[in-house]
Amino acid sequence: MSVNKIIQGINEWFNTKLLSLNLDKTHFIHFVTKNNSSIDFNIIHENKKIANVYNTKFLGLTLDNIISWRIHIVTIIPKLSSASFILRVLKPFLSLDSLKVVYYSYVHSVMTYGLIFWGNSHHSNIIFRLQKRIIKIIVGIRSRDSCREHFKNLKILPLQSQYIHSLLLFVIDNGDYFKVNSAIHNINTGNKSNLHLPISDLSVYQKETYYTGIGVFNSLASQIKELCHNRNQFKRALKNFSYFHSFYNLDEYVSCNKM
Repeated sequence: MSVNKIIQGINEWFNTKLLSLNLDKTHFIHFVTKNNSSIDFNIIHENKKIANVYNTKFLGLTLDNIISWRIHIVTIIPKLSSASFILRVLKPFLSLDSLKVVYYSYVHSVMTYGLIFWGNSHHSNIIFRLQKRIIKIIVGIRSRDSCREHFKNLKILPLQSQYIHSLLLFVIDNGDYFKVNSAIHNINTGNKSNLHLPISDLSVYQKETYYTGIGVFNSLASQIKELCHNRNQFKRALKNFSYFHSFYNLDEYVSCNKM
């Protein structure tokens, strides 16, 4: 079935529901890998050409056609920079607990929205640097000082720790979408209780939520993994584990759980 016929079918469905498709506000995005260029093709309906765009906003997330998340991250930088300025102004007048309330309202809410999708992008390092700058403002240390221990004392997760935490909760909450190795009959090696990791050489797929979520879950400490059937216990143990280690990147997380 051609794309034009699909658009026609969508429009007919709208008509039966007494709705209309605004073709002037309709566009499409052609997802490609970095090594493959976009194919030039036209989608036409009712003699109107539907625009091909390279990025689009969907449910508050800005998607680009190579799924790099660069544009989305660029759009949230000004919000976090404004929050940094606000905290700097409020620092002399508020207690530490009050500053944390401001942090969660203006920084955490922005930084964690859709994090399971864009947290594995190398562009996310920009957000992490901003987060560290904000933590240094809250605790009142110099720009060159380390803030890892302050993350722990404040019980605020660094960006990558929050990403790992969010991914693991995603896996637990969507267990029906995953299979354990023991359910795959042709698997003879590895931990049978681990989730089955599909084989893929495509890097963009290896960075996406489903694939990375499996890898992060399989690398989790066994004593926490065993609690996965009780969400409250799992979440409590995971939070304590994350606060204690305060991971700055995925490599730290994997290395820690190998010990």
